[in-house]
Amino acid sequence: MITLVIETSTPRGSVALFDGSALLFSEAFEAGRSHSAQLFGVLERALCGRQRVGRVAVGLGPGSYAGVRIAISAAIGYSVAGGAELAGLPSIIALDDGDYVALGDARRESYYFAVVRQGECVEGPLLVPAEELPAKLAWAQAQKLPVFSSELLPTAPESQLRFPCAERLGRSIAAGKPMVVGETLEPIYLREPHITQPKR
Repeated sequence: MITLVIETSTPRGSVALFDGSALLFSEAFEAGRSHSAQLFGVLERALCGRQRVGRVAVGLGPGSYAGVRIAISAAIGYSVAGGAELAGLPSIIALDDGDYVALGDARRESYYFAVVRQGECVEGPLLVPAEELPAKLAWAQAQKLPVFSSELLPTAPESQLRFPCAERLGRSIAAGKPMVVGETLEPIYLREPHITQPKR
């Protein structure tokens, strides 16, 4: 099966194309806050002259709400146009190989924390209040697990910068790792969206 993989949950986006476990295309791009401006050019290069895509897989975060939504929208478009199956995986399983902790700023004095082992989330992502973060980091150190984040975190100086990539997500699919399959996909939410009411 030809699988198209889209990952735009962080400022560094990527696209990969697989035929089974064979990698046909892989490209990363710096998107900042404009994933849509970069993504569709990369998708065009990935699919140029290729066979029909049987599955479109998306990194579901946690991460940029807009970025994940753009990837899901693109995947739905390909699914509707060509009948491709939709699939989603946590973006944080693709930060690195092996075992590690994935950490990120969840805003409002909180963080997301997940334990990833061999390409699967075995704990989390959990929403951790700022005051509980030192204990979580101490646990990770005791377990000899590296801490990876897709942004610089002054409160976690031991964290190393890593970005999820579509190629790793695709290899997880090829290896039979768990994924969400269905007609709709949703970003991984850690809490309800914060809505600011307009001033009167």
